[in-house]
Amino acid sequence: AWFTWHFIGMPAFLLSVWKNYLAFCGDFFSIPLLLKTLLSPWRKYRWSYPKSLDVGAYASNFIFNTFSRVMGFFCRIALIILGVIAQILVVAAGIIALACWMLLPFISLALLLAFIYV
Repeated sequence: AWFTWHFIGMPAFLLSVWKNYLAFCGDFFSIPLLLKTLLSPWRKYRWSYPKSLDVGAYASNFIFNTFSRVMGFFCRIALIILGVIAQILVVAAGIIALACWMLLPFISLALLLAFIYV
């Protein structure tokens, strides 16, 4: 019963927990949405262009809108990079946790034998 629980039941549970962490990371950073809106203005800040022919106002609005898009681009790129790093860390942590769990009986036995014979 213990063997089945330790090597079949618990790894299946750990995999489902790991899958939940990966899904949370994906939802938290929402990388697909960030990629879709990569060139959108930052926080939808936009100035509308004047109806009349005012070159100064047109240029000012163009510069602000361009700056807003550039700022949005860099913020979204930073979040995408953080999201990818977080996903990599979750994958690495899951592999380490699963490997530690599977090796735990053997490590415990080795430590027990080392303490007995030392």
